[in-house]
Amino acid sequence: MTLASGHVSRLLMAKGLRAFGDGYVSLLLPLYLLQLGFSPLQVGIIATTTLVGSGLLTLAVGLHAWRYHYRSLLLAASALMALTGFGFAFVTDFWPLLLVALVGTLNPSSGDVSVFMPLEHAVLSRVVTDRQRTATFARYSLVGSLLAAAGSLAAALPAAIANVSGMSSTSALQAMFVLYALIALASGFVYRGLPRALATDAPQAMAPLGKSKKAVYTLAALFSLDAFAGGFVVQSMVALWLYQRFDLSPAAAGAVFFWTGVLSAASYLVAVRVAGRFGLVNTMVFTHIPSSVCLILLPFVPDVAYAIALLLLRSALSQMDVPTRSSYVMAIVTPEERPAAASITSVPRSLAAAVSPFLAGWMLGLSAFGWPLVLAGGVKIAYDLLLLGMFRKVKPPEEENQRR
Repeated sequence: MTLASGHVSRLLMAKGLRAFGDGYVSLLLPLYLLQLGFSPLQVGIIATTTLVGSGLLTLAVGLHAWRYHYRSLLLAASALMALTGFGFAFVTDFWPLLLVALVGTLNPSSGDVSVFMPLEHAVLSRVVTDRQRTATFARYSLVGSLLAAAGSLAAALPAAIANVSGMSSTSALQAMFVLYALIALASGFVYRGLPRALATDAPQAMAPLGKSKKAVYTLAALFSLDAFAGGFVVQSMVALWLYQRFDLSPAAAGAVFFWTGVLSAASYLVAVRVAGRFGLVNTMVFTHIPSSVCLILLPFVPDVAYAIALLLLRSALSQMDVPTRSSYVMAIVTPEERPAAASITSVPRSLAAAVSPFLAGWMLGLSAFGWPLVLAGGVKIAYDLLLLGMFRKVKPPEEENQRR
């Protein structure tokens, strides 16, 4: 195994650990907060706050990452993740819990919207070649999706723990947040194996973005529109809708999200081949639009079986833009700009996505129909059309070489 592949393996291992924790936390979070006596609106507010905090922290790290070694930043983020898990386990009042949500790393989404992502993206881009980049990002997303799917099945554990031990359901849920903290410590142990030499180039510190600034900021705006729509359907909010609309149990919801995660993982592998044939932008757009149509149709189905079928179909398509989007951003900027580009395109996504869970919680508090799903699908289609119109002619170097 080469040195570069060893670094990639460590990042994939840490990514998998965190994704497992995110997989069950995103499903148990709304149930736990409802058991604490919070309303759907308050659940949405806490979900929003977690995303706001993650976005601000990611922005700060991205703009100043060049001052520090990547390993140090990843270790610090792991420690913060551990404190977040302990905080949610032992803090039960709304306002203190809101503070933990703001400064912590909890992820209400099935995807990675935390401070870890831009750091890991930048490291991956440094240790692999341009030809390997899209495939590496696909593997990164694949591992995350599969382990998040496995984590979804762990959402059934609190009920099993309560039945076997006689523990209250609230205490069993709190134990899962303690497990989340322990997962963070395990991730930190994995990151310790990275060399300290993996750092950004200090000479670029005064100008994180140069000639790519206009393209990066335009992409950041477009990705923010997509993320705003996605915030209406973060996994915690979709789970809340399933609990309300169909009275689904956490175990059943976990099984549903396990299979959606598996299908998403499979789509990452397909995305590499499709992108190689049709290009990164085309892959992003033409797989995304049908998945958004599934979202719009979801609230109109009369039975949970139809809803599950649409969720599965959507999951087979909706995430194919994840590795291609990451690869595209890394491809159209210079190597020195990559850390800043990763953060600048990620952070506005987190901040934009932070607004909509609050609105989704408010809507679901008024009606269990599923208006957040309809709104999310419509806005996502608008994003896809804008992205295609503005960037279909901006080709990464490898696509330009293929055309020649």
